[in-house]
Amino acid sequence: MDVVGGSEQGMMQSKTSREMGNRRALRDIKNLLGAQRNPYVVTKKGLTDSKINLDDQNPALGARRPITRRFAATLANQSQAQYQDSKENYQQIGNDREHAAAIQPDDSSDLEEVEMEESVVDSMPDIDSCDHDDPLAVVDYVDDIYRLYRKTEDESCVDPNYMSKQFDINEKMRAILIDWLIEVHYKFELMEETLFLTINIIDRFLESETVVRKKLQLVGITALFLACKYEEVSVPVVEDLILISDKAYTRTEVLEMEKLIAGTLHFNMSIPTPCVFMKRFLKAAESDRKLELLSYFIIELSLVEYKMLKFCPSLLAAAAIYTAQCALKGQEEWTKTCELHTAYSKSQLLECSMLMVDFHLKAATGKLTGVHRKYSTFKYGCAARTEAAIFLLGTNP
Repeated sequence: MDVVGGSEQGMMQSKTSREMGNRRALRDIKNLLGAQRNPYVVTKKGLTDSKINLDDQNPALGARRPITRRFAATLANQSQAQYQDSKENYQQIGNDREHAAAIQPDDSSDLEEVEMEESVVDSMPDIDSCDHDDPLAVVDYVDDIYRLYRKTEDESCVDPNYMSKQFDINEKMRAILIDWLIEVHYKFELMEETLFLTINIIDRFLESETVVRKKLQLVGITALFLACKYEEVSVPVVEDLILISDKAYTRTEVLEMEKLIAGTLHFNMSIPTPCVFMKRFLKAAESDRKLELLSYFIIELSLVEYKMLKFCPSLLAAAAIYTAQCALKGQEEWTKTCELHTAYSKSQLLECSMLMVDFHLKAATGKLTGVHRKYSTFKYGCAARTEAAIFLLGTNP
């Protein structure tokens, strides 16, 4: 064997491996750089390099020597000693395990609780089971979508005291505008999403810009125009919006206001409104047409009220459905499935629900009755004629 040549080649290979930094595929190599090599690890080099001098006097490399009787006896004694040590180690490990099992606390009760919680979740009905064959229902992603809605719903919220920054308009004027827009939305036969987005655009714009009262209606019809562009397939033309405002504004004014609103909101129309949560929560409540219409009646009453801006969209939607269920059942109704999918308990909904009951009682009185007239028609199932859940007003939060 060429020992010298082999040593030089081994040194070159070792140097190359050091320069490569002991790289390992798909692993963080920072913790390997500069680390000492474990002397007990068998490497590829140790298996394949045939030029290692096995006659080296290093006992770790297994020095070669003649097998005499004395040397054979020594090897036999060493093997017996190693066997005894291994046996004692295994016995000690077994004793340690028995001792650990004896002193380990009993976690069976905790495990039972976890299993009970998991069984409760598993026993909940799958509200998407009927839509597995519908690609538009995106059943595989719907939970992730609504999880994102919950994270981003704060973007659609406004300061509930923003009206204090306005010098020429007030809460009552806002209510008159929204009540009128609900009637316009009904006459144009637009989608529910359009109405909720329109009102959200108005509030977000008024939070950022001061508006004089003679321009407030212009803000309203332009917000409706933008919402239609975002939600509708067939969008009303500008001339239609001018006609419904009794020609109070020109086409140029509408288009200029459209630029101003879109720029102020940074063209952000993709926000979760109460409407997106209503669809999901009604599904969790296993709603029928009657519950659906009454829930929308109650939440549209809330859209008119400035004081309801303090509640986030998901809470408004859940409270509207809870209030409608109580009105129809004549008692408190909120299932575990509803609580699971809305993430709200009855106690969390009660404050908002009590306000909604009050709006329901007063819906037919006063000057702002647009929502009541809309839901008194047969098209909307005469939902406005349903008795309000008055018993909730006496409930302690």
